[in-house]
Amino acid sequence: MKTPEILIRKADELEKKMEKHFPSLAPLAKQCFLNTIETTTQELPDGSYFVITGDIPAMWLRDSAAQLKPYIKYASEDEDLREILRGVIAKHAYYVNLDPYSNAFNAKPTKDSWKDNTDFEHELIWERKYEVDSLCASIYLSYEYFKVTGDKEIFTEEFERMLETITDHFIKEQHHAENSTYFFDREGARPSDTMAFGGYGRPVNFTGMTWSGFRPSDDSCIFNYLVPSNMMAVVAMKYAAEMAEIGFRNEVLAKKCMMLSSEIDDGIKNYAIYLHPKYGRIYAYETDGFGNYNLMDDANSPSLMAAPYLGYCDKDDEIYQNTRRFILSKDNPYYFEGKVAKGVGSPHTPKNSIWHIALTMQILTSNSKEEIMECLEMISRTHAGTNFMHESFNVDDPTIFSRTWFAWANTLFAQMLETLEF
Repeated sequence: MKTPEILIRKADELEKKMEKHFPSLAPLAKQCFLNTIETTTQELPDGSYFVITGDIPAMWLRDSAAQLKPYIKYASEDEDLREILRGVIAKHAYYVNLDPYSNAFNAKPTKDSWKDNTDFEHELIWERKYEVDSLCASIYLSYEYFKVTGDKEIFTEEFERMLETITDHFIKEQHHAENSTYFFDREGARPSDTMAFGGYGRPVNFTGMTWSGFRPSDDSCIFNYLVPSNMMAVVAMKYAAEMAEIGFRNEVLAKKCMMLSSEIDDGIKNYAIYLHPKYGRIYAYETDGFGNYNLMDDANSPSLMAAPYLGYCDKDDEIYQNTRRFILSKDNPYYFEGKVAKGVGSPHTPKNSIWHIALTMQILTSNSKEEIMECLEMISRTHAGTNFMHESFNVDDPTIFSRTWFAWANTLFAQMLETLEF
């Protein structure tokens, strides 16, 4: 597949920008920017497009949307790029309509996928871990593409069905115990790789939020109202309402989306804010609606750190700032400090390991030039000479890292570099 000319040109410009303003990151700029389009985006024999994560040959809805995000703003300038993005958006719609509970899919039917105990299986499904943010990601990708290009070609019958599927699905999962048949059990797995209580998860109370089985790290939730993903759903439903109205004149669906957005937001405000004795009112990472809270943040996005990036709140919002101080402290059980770096890690990766995605997101949500420069310096000395981002790395020894080929981390990093003003 030919790389669109506009992306090659923008990669060159980004490299020159960094050579001028932050030379130690210049060798990373171009290859990280192009990593998704050059190594993970494929045109399939039927003319459709498929995006793998990198070192895993499957397409995650969340990852693929995030991987392509830095390219969207250039789509109005290049038809080749628009064709690719339209193709991926169509693929998202097809997969979501196939099964909204699945998080990752195969390019073609195959038996070489995870075989788990669940209530539906299909040879196009790689993995069936239900993650609210995966469905939100499909809406974000489509909406941002449409806002940049005005291209209504994406508004097909399959796409309208996707908007209806996601909306009805989130509504159903507001009443998970009463309405859902979903369960997930991976035999012989570590606890975070399956769901508690025989695959059904812990009990939840009705809050207005929508239930999620797994986090964006693909780890199972402890309490199944995952707050960052619900924040993303608040925004996604507003985007869906706009597309339903403009693309299809479907006022019934648009109204339903806006009502759902309001209900989920109300749930966050009334059930997901915890009065911390040290930090004041902060967002919990997870809750069950019964008064139990999981106070932490995870490096993967959507995270609490990412709330302004997701469009849920402003950077200077008081509750967000309180939460951010908590996240970047040792009171967050997944915040680590070492000899060469400090930042947010994840229960998905080893203790004392932090993520490049988390450092990048810290920059994207910061109001402090000093903090931004500190994070850039940490990134410049923790890529272990590879000139690529990794999933996680040890805070004392960055040569100990996970995932040499993780395209999302690369393109998010490049996206962040584009936003910097020196």
